[in-house]
Formats: sequence, C-alpha cells, structure tokens
Amino acid sequence: MTAGRGEARIRRMTPADMDRAMEIAQDLKDAPHWPLAAYLAALEPLGAPRRIALVAEDVKTGIVVGLAVASLLPPQGELEMIAVVAEGQRHGVARRLFAAMAEELRAAQVTEVMLEVRASNRPALAFYHAQGFVETGRRPRYYADSQEDALLLGLRLK
Repeated sequence: MTAGRGEARIRRMTPADMDRAMEIAQDLKDAPHWPLAAYLAALEPLGAPRRIALVAEDVKTGIVVGLAVASLLPPQGELEMIAVVAEGQRHGVARRLFAAMAEELRAAQVTEVMLEVRASNRPALAFYHAQGFVETGRRPRYYADSQEDALLLGLRLK
C-alpha cells in the first residue's frame, strides 16, 4: 500500500473488486463483515434501496485500498460502510472517499447523511466529527457481540 497522503483514485466499485473489498473489511475489526451477496446487492442498479459503492485504488499500483457504500432514500442517505486498509489510514484516503461519496449523494438529491458507529470506535468518531457529523441519538446495546451502544450521527449536505 503506497497510497500515502491521499494518493488514491476514487471510482465506482465493480464486481471485480468484490474479493478485495471483502478482504479489506475482514481485516478491520470495526468494519462490517458483509457476505458476498451484500456487496453484490450494493452494485445492483435497480436494487432497493439504491446504493452507491465506491473504491479508492492506489494510483501507483492499482490496488484497491478502501471502499465506501451508502444507501439512498432521498432526501436521506445512510453511510453503511467506509473502510480503508490499516496501513492506509490517516493519510487522507477515507476523507477523499467520503468527499466523493458526498458528491454522489448530492447528485442523487440527498441532503442529509446518517450513520451508526460503535460508541467505542474512537478513530471512526474522530473522522466523522472532522467531516461535520454530529451525534443525533444512541441505540443502547445495539451490537449483539458486545452489548455495545451504537451512536447515531448525522450530517446536512450543503
């Protein structure tokens, strides 16, 4: 992974990206560990709800180093996942992925983005707050594996 300092190209996810997307998520403790069918559903143009799935690929190697998936129910959208390989974190890749996703969401008439995140996931919370998200609620003991709360965050897109 050489996509330091945000040197990643953002593009739409394709079926060819599935194995790598699943590998990235599986390697991250706090990322959703979706089955292949969930990733394929994110690519289905006529799926309900409609989704946008993006990947970040290293500009030098072409290797996918991050991904983001959001569902659309305009005027709202839900950021379902944003994940970047461990060695690519804190180099601007997630920020670039989210900026591209926000553009896609705006184009789809989404004006508010929501998400849920584990209360203990401090790096994710810091990232989301830096993007302008604010806490809008809490789901007590939402995560069954740890009885941990989920924080609900929201952002108005400008």
